[in-house]
Amino acid sequence: MIPQAYVQAGDRTAPSIQTVRARISQAVGTTPGTAVERLKVWLQMPTDATFKDMIDNNCKPRAEKLGEWLSPGDKGLLKPSLASKVGLEGRWSALARGLEADRAVLVDGAANHVGGPESKFRNDEGRGFHVILFLANGLEQPSGREYFLGFDPDVSATTEARNAWLSLGIGTTLVDAQNFDAVRTDQVINTMILGDGQDVFGPLVRKYYVDRTAVFPPVKRV
Repeated sequence: MIPQAYVQAGDRTAPSIQTVRARISQAVGTTPGTAVERLKVWLQMPTDATFKDMIDNNCKPRAEKLGEWLSPGDKGLLKPSLASKVGLEGRWSALARGLEADRAVLVDGAANHVGGPESKFRNDEGRGFHVILFLANGLEQPSGREYFLGFDPDVSATTEARNAWLSLGIGTTLVDAQNFDAVRTDQVINTMILGDGQDVFGPLVRKYYVDRTAVFPPVKRV
């Protein structure tokens, strides 16, 4: 699994944390559809409070749609291949330049590699894939360790994400959401993605410490 951590006050990224937050907030606020439709496009939700099952496994279509919305630059979403050793460092460099140009980056790979430590999509056999979005590039201080700021819509991904979801008091997800107004819908989405502070994020946005010299492990389909 790619090592992950949460953004801390004082972290600096390119684009800036404030810029990324603004892009997400604007996209959330202009998302069309009913409460259920809006929740389903931004969040990969559990069917109930036990996290036994997820409502869908539409990781890639969701990431592609959100990636376009979160790419205000004129070149749109970037979709690099990170599973081949040939030219790998150059692809990572191009990826970083794309982020600096306000392009979201679609990152797909084995669920056990790109997913969170508690993700429902991880399994002991290493089967299946997951898709997340990188939105910025940063350097840890004072160590200088590189990380990528990633958005993972999977509500089951970490203990923190699960706890945040449960704190919202949503029981049978889609049944409850039928009665949400726009304000309540935005509150749920923003709690999970943006969190409360202006210089941090909610539990679905994390720092990913990627080894640029290593290819992503192959996805086991069966």
